[in-house]
Amino acid sequence: MNRRKLKKHINYLCRELLAECIAVVQFGKKENKQDVENVMLSIFEMQNDWICRLSHVEPGSTKLFFKKLREDMQKQTSEIVDQIQNL
Repeated sequence: MNRRKLKKHINYLCRELLAECIAVVQFGKKENKQDVENVMLSIFEMQNDWICRLSHVEPGSTKLFFKKLREDMQKQTSEIVDQIQNL
């Protein structure tokens, strides 16, 4: 996957996570609104981090760089999904 497609994938993934948060706000309890806002903020920070890392590839082995990026993406996405489920 080239960088352009990976950036589109990152943006799509983050949009979907944000849509889930918005659904929680619309259909969930009113008292957890601050928790949802915190999760949404962490999604924005995560998206920004991934795009910045992708735009500035570390020198050396690009294969290892992209492997580490994919692993981080999977881990952080799982954590966000768990946080959304617990709202």
